[in-house]
Amino acid sequence: MAKSNKTVFFCKECGYESAKWLGQCPGCKEVGTFVEEPVGTKTNIIRRTALNNKPVEINQVTANDEERITTGFSELDRVLGGGVVPGGLALVGGDPGIGKSTLLLQVCRNMSNAGKKILYISGEESLKQIRLRANRMGEFTGNLQLLAETSLDVIESVIMELKPEIVVIDSIQTIYREDIGSAPGSVSQVRESTNALMQLAKGNTISVFIVGHVTKEGVVAGPRVLEHMVDTVLYFEGDRHASYRIIRGVKNRFGSTNEIGVFEMREEGLQQVLNPSEFMLDGRPKDASGCAVACLMEGTRPILVEVQALISHTNFGMPRRTAVGTDYNRVNLLMAVIEKRIGVQMGDYDAYVNIAGGMKINEPALDLALVMALLSSFKNRVIDADTIVFGEVGLAGEIRAVSQAEQRVLEAKKLGFQRCILPAVSVKSLNKIDGIELVGVNNIKEAEEQI
Repeated sequence: MAKSNKTVFFCKECGYESAKWLGQCPGCKEVGTFVEEPVGTKTNIIRRTALNNKPVEINQVTANDEERITTGFSELDRVLGGGVVPGGLALVGGDPGIGKSTLLLQVCRNMSNAGKKILYISGEESLKQIRLRANRMGEFTGNLQLLAETSLDVIESVIMELKPEIVVIDSIQTIYREDIGSAPGSVSQVRESTNALMQLAKGNTISVFIVGHVTKEGVVAGPRVLEHMVDTVLYFEGDRHASYRIIRGVKNRFGSTNEIGVFEMREEGLQQVLNPSEFMLDGRPKDASGCAVACLMEGTRPILVEVQALISHTNFGMPRRTAVGTDYNRVNLLMAVIEKRIGVQMGDYDAYVNIAGGMKINEPALDLALVMALLSSFKNRVIDADTIVFGEVGLAGEIRAVSQAEQRVLEAKKLGFQRCILPAVSVKSLNKIDGIELVGVNNIKEAEEQI
């Protein structure tokens, strides 16, 4: 009888290897993360010479700021920390149909038209399918090479032969190594393929973009070690049925992880939104209760969003609470603060909260706008359209200071707001700003009186 192939078990979160299945991973303590993978022959490892492995004193290492490569999108350059770093490895994840392949093909078009040598490798589409998608984006005049291949050995040989400056892999779940016995997309294949691409990128100063599929939990499919290996992790967010998209940096060794880029999906592809505040406030209702505008910070960028609340009397014994775009538990907490500190009883009312535009916000500066929107809907009183509100609310009903208050006020002034309700502590630290009235409040009772 032929001997069956040996299999081992891997943890999808941390890559821990075990000879038998375990309910809880000893490495990361996660439950139910072990998957079975067959063990093939060991992969060839590129061995460095002994000269390169010798330790060097830190003062002898010369490190200058590398000239970054612009992607043609200022929004994406901001998220990347100023542009693409030569030799960097970036992972782009997002839901199916969100626009990952479209954005990267547009980036390839911009950089190839700027004189860069680009190689676009697809394991999911044929060359004709890529060309049909490229026809919507405009003219391609630069040196852009296309390759439809899933074998990593063939991909490595093509990269070494062409020596491109930028390589796009779409997607890593379709790439496989022949000497590994598991199927494409498995833990072993994704880990070994990413490791080989990382060695190519670092050893030849080639910038590599990797597209990664996401699971139903919203994380990149495959082992979590994949995110640890790459230099940058970008996530595409937003509803694919809506017109806008947000790209967010989750990890970035070459820049901040707080920046976001806003794009709008059009027929010719993704177009960057240079003024997202105006885009988010477009179509605001007039003379409608339960609406308040807040200013939030995404990295160094202030963004104005509209908070909507609807309070209606319930016909059941247990009132319903719904929150879209913000934390459901935070809404319940703020409603409890309103009942305790102001005396407004909402126990017999349903509450529905929505962040207009489909954004997902968890910043504490949204608290005061949520409270004012809830009170406005409950009392059916309209908040002035030229008033903006922001501040963190504590359990005692106090209004706490938030960071970068001056940038928030200047953004509100730029969009025509004439009145700003903010924490009293923040008003003291602000310089005099003409053209907008600053109203400092210490608690939600004072804020209600000002509204």
